[in-house]
Amino acid sequence: MPEIKINTNGPYVISADDLVLVASDGSPIELPQGSAVALCRCGQSNMKPFCDGTHKDCGFEHDPTA
Repeated sequence: MPEIKINTNGPYVISADDLVLVASDGSPIELPQGSAVALCRCGQSNMKPFCDGTHKDCGFEHDPTA
């Protein structure tokens, strides 16, 4: 079962087991099974939708706790 971890000031980290990620045009995005992927939340990644660590340089801040 996929699991999503929301990192404070960082990406969403999602286990790739049984996960299907779909692009805006409806085509599937290949994911490595048995590992995790990090999805960008800051909007500045050069590898969108994946995180490339740019959030550290651009000052992205978000505390996911309520």
